[in-house]
Amino acid sequence: MVLKDTKLSFEQINDIIDKLSNHIMNNKNKSICIGLIGDLGTGKTAFAKRLFSALGVSETVKSPTFTYLIEYNTDIDIYHFDVYRINTEDELYNIGFYDYIDTNSLMLVEWANLIIDEMPENTLFFEIKHNDLESRYVSSYILKGGEKVYVDIYNYNFN
Repeated sequence: MVLKDTKLSFEQINDIIDKLSNHIMNNKNKSICIGLIGDLGTGKTAFAKRLFSALGVSETVKSPTFTYLIEYNTDIDIYHFDVYRINTEDELYNIGFYDYIDTNSLMLVEWANLIIDEMPENTLFFEIKHNDLESRYVSSYILKGGEKVYVDIYNYNFN
C-alpha cells in the first residue's frame, strides 16, 4: 500500500498500523527505523501506542517528550524517541541517539523532520496531517537524495 496524502479514517489508520506491525515482526532481525512527522495533535503518539501494542508492549506507552527516549522489550527491542526539544547534533549524541542506529531493533522517532539529516538512510517516514475530527491525511515515504520516494509500506524491506 502506497500512501500519498491519502485521506484515512482512524479505523483505517489502525488497520494499516496493525498490518505494519506484522511486517515489522517479519523483519525483526533488521535495523528498522520509522520516522513520524506531523504537527501537534495529528496522532504521532497515538500511532506509536497502536504500533507498540500490536508488537506486544503491554505497559502504558507515552511520548518521551521530557526523557527523549523510552525503551520497550518484547520479541523486538523498541526505542521510542521524541526529538521535539532537541536543538543540536551534540544533544542527539548526548541522549545516545546514534547508539541505536543499525541495531536489530525498531527505532521510532517522533518529530523526525526536526533531525531529518540525522535519520538513518533506511527510515520509513509517515507524515500525518490534520483533516477533521475523524480523519487524517497520511503519506509514507523514504528519502533518496533529499527527495520523497513513496513506497509500498507492506513490501518495504528496511535495508
